[in-house]
Amino acid sequence: MSLPLTDLALILLAALVFILGSGVWIAVAIGIVGYIAMMLTTSVPVGAVLATTVWSSSASWALAALPLFIWMGEILFRTRLSEEMFRGLSPWLQWLPGRLVHVNVVGCGIFAAVSGSSAATCATIGKIALPELEKRGYDPGLSLGSLAGSGTLGLLIPPSIPMVVYAVTANVSVLQVFLAGFLPGVLVMVLYSGYIIGWSLLNPSKVPPRDPPMPFKEKLRQSTKLIPCLTLILAVFLALVFGFATATECAAWGVSGALILAWWSGTLTRKTFFESVMSATRLTCMIMFILAGAAFATAAMAYTGIPAALAEWVKGQNLTPSMLALYLSIMYIILGCLIDGISMIVLTAVVVLPMVQQAGLDLIWFGIYLILHVEMAQITPPVGFNLFVLQNMSGKDTMTVARAAFPFFILLLAAVFIITEFPQIALVLPQMAFPPR
Repeated sequence: MSLPLTDLALILLAALVFILGSGVWIAVAIGIVGYIAMMLTTSVPVGAVLATTVWSSSASWALAALPLFIWMGEILFRTRLSEEMFRGLSPWLQWLPGRLVHVNVVGCGIFAAVSGSSAATCATIGKIALPELEKRGYDPGLSLGSLAGSGTLGLLIPPSIPMVVYAVTANVSVLQVFLAGFLPGVLVMVLYSGYIIGWSLLNPSKVPPRDPPMPFKEKLRQSTKLIPCLTLILAVFLALVFGFATATECAAWGVSGALILAWWSGTLTRKTFFESVMSATRLTCMIMFILAGAAFATAAMAYTGIPAALAEWVKGQNLTPSMLALYLSIMYIILGCLIDGISMIVLTAVVVLPMVQQAGLDLIWFGIYLILHVEMAQITPPVGFNLFVLQNMSGKDTMTVARAAFPFFILLLAAVFIITEFPQIALVLPQMAFPPR
């Protein structure tokens, strides 16, 4: 059976929308669409393709980092790190306009560097920061919005679970994608803090007075409990930059460090250990199942010729890289309102990556561009996961939280445009660690 590519693409798209709309698991839905594609285009045995692609997608040394980074975040989520963050950071941030709201940004940035999860970052910092900011009279909208936006740093600042998924899907180095995320992560933090400063200067009556001055020695004493966490972050960062360890080895050391931190804080019990293992196992299985379905669908799409045809179409349109990035941004923002971030990556990779390569865009850079859109998806209704986390923590409805997070969505969009115009922000660290030959 031979169908025109346009008709075939419409049939597969309609099938995907229908199957996802019926409530079938994403991994299964992707696999079914791949099966339909093969039935319509080739006589190659489906079982053989399914077996080889599922095995090859899971038998990856780079993927070993995934459960380890997930487990590390789960361990630290159950520690008293959020309390220590707030007490340790607040004395140093009082002088900035916006005062303790900056704790949300800096605290999430620090926790992001050891968690890899947006929801865990948001929940860990929020469980202490929100009650403290409310008690001191800070504007609820700014507190909620800054926490929703800053929680997304868990995806951009390595280690990041979606970064591992992207690297495996795009067949690029996990380590290089990790390194590419550091400076864009700092950029987003600067944009967030800059907005908080600007808002505070325009609304001085809504910012409480600073706490009484604290002696320098007392500031240091308050911050001492952050030293082990910062040491772990620094060790992982230096190991990545100088090539002392692979991403998987860094993940193993990260888990060891997280266990030590949990033991040191007194929160490592048999119950919390078992809970962290089971939670990490569930999330890892879900992601691996999605990756297996995506690998099969990718192989099936290769038989249809749709990705190659789209790449040729992009070539024929003579789109500049910036124009292609703009069109893809619109697509990813719409998708982010409908599905979760990991599904965004694996669902679009088979079609988008050939187009990106044809346009001459760097795949490492594109990984960061894509992760920024995944961050946006975390704070856009109706499925933005950070919105649900903060809804449960604050008692506010989802739309109230979404309105508070909207300025930070715009700032993430600004970050996309900045790294599109200045791609070296993302590429300078990978190129330093892996000089082009």
